[in-house]
Amino acid sequence: MPGMTASPPPRRARPPARTAHHPTPDKDQIALLEPFERLGTDRIALVSTPAQADQACAALAAATAWGFDTESKPTFVQGEVSDGPHIVQLATLDHAWVFQLHDAGCRARVAELLALRGVTKAGFGLGDDTKRIESKLGVQPSDVLELNTVFRQRGYRKDMGVKGAVAVLFNRRFIKSKKAATSNWSNERLTEAQLVYAANDAWAALRVFHALHGTAPSTHPLSK
Repeated sequence: MPGMTASPPPRRARPPARTAHHPTPDKDQIALLEPFERLGTDRIALVSTPAQADQACAALAAATAWGFDTESKPTFVQGEVSDGPHIVQLATLDHAWVFQLHDAGCRARVAELLALRGVTKAGFGLGDDTKRIESKLGVQPSDVLELNTVFRQRGYRKDMGVKGAVAVLFNRRFIKSKKAATSNWSNERLTEAQLVYAANDAWAALRVFHALHGTAPSTHPLSK
């Protein structure tokens, strides 16, 4: 009608912003990278008695986050149920402890550590680990952080695992021994290769945790 101006067309609502999806590096890409540093045996403690566990507890008490993992004897027969975990690994930035669970007193102290509130226990693929711990140790681990969840929140569709995470954050190749991975973790005597494998799984997870949260030290203890 004369004297009237047309109303502007309604604005279309903007679609919600999509989270960017980042590719997960594959085996071939990771194989080209330089090796990631790792803890040597001088920084790894095997814990099999209550007295050794008490010393480990005292050392771990100063940290607010631990790298966390477990190992169980592999099962090869269909239907066979694992009675693991057989070891539990906890790590700080400069040391790792591999707890054997044969001794009742040692198991009790590991249960206390895992139930401790206020300390983040960071690792990869911990769903099955925590279920086995609840069954074997009768305790539900507190303040567990599944690092794969953090990566999914940041746009990575697939589970990273420690190898992928180290490649993304440090541009390095995390070395894992297949022979050690499938070894008998219930043995009374663990080999040096088993200790190095187990300890570094937990230690690398903690390195990833600190890198994700921007709390990594400017100089790492291993570089001193």
